[in-house]
Amino acid sequence: MAAPNKIAWITGGGSGIGFGGAQALAAEGWRVVISGRRAEVLDEAVRTIRAAGGDVSAAPMDVGKAADAERVAQAILAEHGRIDLLVNSAGVNVPKRSWAEISVENWDHVVDINLNGLLYCIRAVLPAMRAQQDGCIINVASWAGRIVSKLTGPAYTATKHAVVALTHSLNMEEYRHGIRACALSPGEVATPIMKLRPVPPSDADMARMLQVDDLGRTIAFVANMPPHVCVNEVLISPTWNRSFVGTGP
Repeated sequence: MAAPNKIAWITGGGSGIGFGGAQALAAEGWRVVISGRRAEVLDEAVRTIRAAGGDVSAAPMDVGKAADAERVAQAILAEHGRIDLLVNSAGVNVPKRSWAEISVENWDHVVDINLNGLLYCIRAVLPAMRAQQDGCIINVASWAGRIVSKLTGPAYTATKHAVVALTHSLNMEEYRHGIRACALSPGEVATPIMKLRPVPPSDADMARMLQVDDLGRTIAFVANMPPHVCVNEVLISPTWNRSFVGTGP
């Protein structure tokens, strides 16, 4: 169990990996604030976690807006006095994602959420974490942030590679303030974003993927490590990894 009064802020916390992280952390005694653009999704997530006895609240925002990130961070600090954990889980991809199809507008949208939004939230929490001389940041990257994949398209692949590099850069500079960051790079996870693929996976394929609960447990594992431990990177995939299809007998 986490120490009392540990405060976690999770972007993209209303669904998918972020929601799994919120559930796992709340179950271990963390006080959790979840953010996202859709208030109704956040409200449902709050009801679910509270029904299980978790301490959770919602702070709607658009991570693609620096002012929103600053506003939510300051609101959390005003209410709780600290932020111990930031989980940057908000992320998007677009159906038309190949070099032949992607538009400048869609490229900018993916970069704004997957990379710029992550930067905005990190910048918003760093002053408080430096003052505390303590803090953990988990950046949800992707298997596509380590292994270039045609499937995910150039915008998503580029942003997730950037997330991994940014995470290591953060550790190189901020370790002196007791801040540690982890690039969490999962392979396929059975989340709603899968339905946006040009060819959505079947239910049978999704059952073989990593599940939201698997990532929730992984986030809680990293977050609950003692302050002298930095889990720099986690590369995790389904045992039945579809990227291996055709690579051997």
